[in-house]
Amino acid sequence: MAHLSTQSVTDVHHWNESLFSFKTTRDRSLRFESGHFVMLGLEVQGKPLMRAYSIASPNYDKELEFLSIKVADGPLTSKLQNIKVGDELLVSSKPTGTLVVDHLLEGRNLYLISTGTGLAPFVSIIQDPSVYERFDKIVLTHGVRFTSELAYQQLINDELPNNEFFGNDVKRKLVYYPSVTREEFCNRGRITDLMLSGKLFKDIGLSRANPEHDRFMICGSPSMLKDTCNILNVWGFRESRRGIRAHYVIERAFAE
Repeated sequence: MAHLSTQSVTDVHHWNESLFSFKTTRDRSLRFESGHFVMLGLEVQGKPLMRAYSIASPNYDKELEFLSIKVADGPLTSKLQNIKVGDELLVSSKPTGTLVVDHLLEGRNLYLISTGTGLAPFVSIIQDPSVYERFDKIVLTHGVRFTSELAYQQLINDELPNNEFFGNDVKRKLVYYPSVTREEFCNRGRITDLMLSGKLFKDIGLSRANPEHDRFMICGSPSMLKDTCNILNVWGFRESRRGIRAHYVIERAFAE
């Protein structure tokens, strides 16, 4: 297990009965880009049980943060959901991934399209000052079933706009657009339907997405990923592959 480091849990937060986040210590040698993921897990019966987890913390933070669902019979999550401060987790030493801003062409607006725990890499990205230097608007969408699953609202709505270093940029550029499918909500419905109907763009005061000046990063359920990519392809967008810059990017490791 030379490629793994042992890290201590420093915080655990249960958003509801099906969703939780947690923080761990960070190895001094670990370096990552906003949007990257690591392999994370526990030692079970003398062997590491690992799964890919996107890093939710900013790349300059002293700790690592992760967002996870709870699966009662999941090989890892059934155990992970019971962790407490002080417990030890295994973290891979080489973060990686294709869901990074550098794989996008220059553009005006950046759309971060997420569902469920797919929000995690975007929580890291919206805490990256360099992203605000590159785009005029950053539109963060988060599609969930119930309002209790809308994690990190306090960070997005209150903490980031008051950040002493880049809070003014957040106030001017970050647009938060949550949507809910199974409860009454101001933005009711699947994010893909809200894109196709034009409601998303009308609500935020922007024209329908155009490859000329709009860029997309997508992370979430396989069905949302497929549907969003299909929409963008029809609209003339090209996906970044093998590091070649294009109009939109997904995490290939999760999709294949």
